[in-house]
Amino acid sequence: MTTKNILHTIKSNMSGFSKGQKRIGSYILENYDKAAFMTASKLGSLVGVSESTVVRFAAELGYDGYPSMQRALQEMIRSRLTSTQRIQTAGTMYSGQDILGSVVQSDIEKLRKVVGEADRENFAHVVDQIKDARHIYILGVRSSYFVAGYLHFYMHMLVENTTLVQSNAAGEIFEQLFRIGPGDVVIAISFPRYSQTTMSTVKFARDRGATVIAITDNHLSPVYQMSNAALLAPCEMISFVDSMVAPLSLINALLVALAQKLGKEVSNTFAELEDIWNTYGVFGKVDDE
Repeated sequence: MTTKNILHTIKSNMSGFSKGQKRIGSYILENYDKAAFMTASKLGSLVGVSESTVVRFAAELGYDGYPSMQRALQEMIRSRLTSTQRIQTAGTMYSGQDILGSVVQSDIEKLRKVVGEADRENFAHVVDQIKDARHIYILGVRSSYFVAGYLHFYMHMLVENTTLVQSNAAGEIFEQLFRIGPGDVVIAISFPRYSQTTMSTVKFARDRGATVIAITDNHLSPVYQMSNAALLAPCEMISFVDSMVAPLSLINALLVALAQKLGKEVSNTFAELEDIWNTYGVFGKVDDE
């Protein structure tokens, strides 16, 4: 069962459901953005069935429990909810809770997920692809643009052949990528709600023969499906804010691994940079007591 077809599955099986299951299915189809964050008990209470009926409904759909069905709904809606819907859902989720603790704990869980699920062999392969690239283009749109800027800030100190693609206007993006081709790498950073500009740019780069490395949230991401390789990090935050804690941590690991691959070359670069910073007083000095 995939998150992509859960609503379709409910619709297709509606005629075979019991009366109670039909009430659950109808409610989810009409209010999936709310149902995704309800407990089985709450959902059952709303539609007038027992908690155990809700649990059996999830099993009927092919899930190993209600939490699995709930996660599937949550994954699906992240790319569908408008900002207004996300704010309304967050209001329901965090009402009466310790918001600071809840949000930070959610971010900690995302980091644990990256550590537990990341494919180390794939990670090493991505590092090698970046190291061997003729030219590296870093792409991110909307909130992902700031993540792309962070990656570029450090990347351009590691290697010369790096460009941050400016995303102010779609037409200008293609002009910046005009010379892209085989041997080049595009690092495309994309999270829900996935930007059409990013997808169009990735398609252009792929059509020109470039290698596409996606930094995104899951296998259903449009950019993942167009990529040659991908690094995955969850970013779900139900309010209007996208949590970029896990993607940034993944990027930190990518930068450190690339620096280790480059070895002495990086040491020489930063030794030269330190001389420049000291000569021109880039950083303030702390007086010794």
